[in-house]
Amino acid sequence: MAAGIEVCIHTMIPTATSIRKLIGILHLASPVLPIGAFSYSQGLEGAVDARVVHDATSAQAWIRSGLEHVLLTNELPMLAILYRDWEDENYSEINRSNAWFLASRESFELRQETEQMGWSLAQLALSLRWHDNARQIALRSLKPICLPAAFAYAAGALCIDLESCVAAYCFSWIENQVAAALKTVPLGQIAGQKILFAMHTLIPEVVLRAINTTPDQISTFAPHLGIISSRHAYQYSRLFRS
Repeated sequence: MAAGIEVCIHTMIPTATSIRKLIGILHLASPVLPIGAFSYSQGLEGAVDARVVHDATSAQAWIRSGLEHVLLTNELPMLAILYRDWEDENYSEINRSNAWFLASRESFELRQETEQMGWSLAQLALSLRWHDNARQIALRSLKPICLPAAFAYAAGALCIDLESCVAAYCFSWIENQVAAALKTVPLGQIAGQKILFAMHTLIPEVVLRAINTTPDQISTFAPHLGIISSRHAYQYSRLFRS
């Protein structure tokens, strides 16, 4: 019994390794990461223009729907697949998955978004010399590169485990959606934080389902998002690029 208690207490004590991993997660999920996420709404601005989103309740419903029916069914599982491929140095599969994800984007704007953010994160990773030479060469060869491919690379370089990688990506996406809602709906800061906090209990389930999704279970079916995103390209007044 004493030994068991001792082990339990020991696992609760932060180590330099666990603290460094946490710092890496915070760095990668930070809204000030210079990849241009703030300039995209991923269809939310179009949904506001179409009056699909018009208050805090409809904004939360839109964000939750995007998380459960777009990210969970495609983007997050692809992130997990790419993470494992970078870990295994399976470069042929990385190239295939990268090309597949780019082709899966629902509109021209969403394709441009993932390419621009992926390129920016890849350049940051290369500038900071994240990962070994072989992986840096492979990263440099991915042109164009989608955001999940670059994010998975960066997470591996920062010694972030798979679950934390997917959770960080997920939270970063939600946070960016809330930030876009504050500007476009518009919402107050407290309303935005309520939406963000409401997603806390959903994220663990989404992450676990995503990392256990097999390639043949991935779905790209998101017609509502595709239509709204396509209309956004011709919207009269825009704050965001998607």
